[in-house]
Amino acid sequence: MNLYECYYLGYTSKVHGKQGELTLKLEVDFLEECKKLESVFIQMNKKDTSLIPFFITKSQFQNNDALRIKLDDVDDMMVAKSLIGKSIYIPINTLPTLNGKHFYHHEVANFKIVDTNLGEVGQLNQILNYPKQAIFEVINADKKEILIPIADDIIANVDRTNQIIEVITPDGLIDLYLE
Repeated sequence: MNLYECYYLGYTSKVHGKQGELTLKLEVDFLEECKKLESVFIQMNKKDTSLIPFFITKSQFQNNDALRIKLDDVDDMMVAKSLIGKSIYIPINTLPTLNGKHFYHHEVANFKIVDTNLGEVGQLNQILNYPKQAIFEVINADKKEILIPIADDIIANVDRTNQIIEVITPDGLIDLYLE
């Protein structure tokens, strides 16, 4: 499996017990679905885009966003330790379907951004992921960059059919970038 066909779930944070169980630190919003995973793909080398499949034989939530798993053929601490700090992925086509105002970042690539009051703002260039806030980077018709925070009270609607994200931006936000 190739890295570009997959969605990042999180990483292996530590070994749990002597039987080779691992604790995953999940960085996703669909935690409950992660408990049902039958397999994951692990990026063994950060410079390599190929991923290695591992089958999950047991999983259990420890707390909040930590999932303890037992992988098939990982039966001792030494093997499990070699998997610590590795990125975990699942194929994009196995992601739970989101609807309404919720979306995966890859799903809205190149969508048009339209403000409910100001009209068309521009085209989504990319989503910038900062620790506290994700941000739409929008390029308007004049090739100017406009940054819009991604928040529930700003996103009014996601129209997947017409590839449009409707936003309600705070007064003056768009004007800051157009001056």
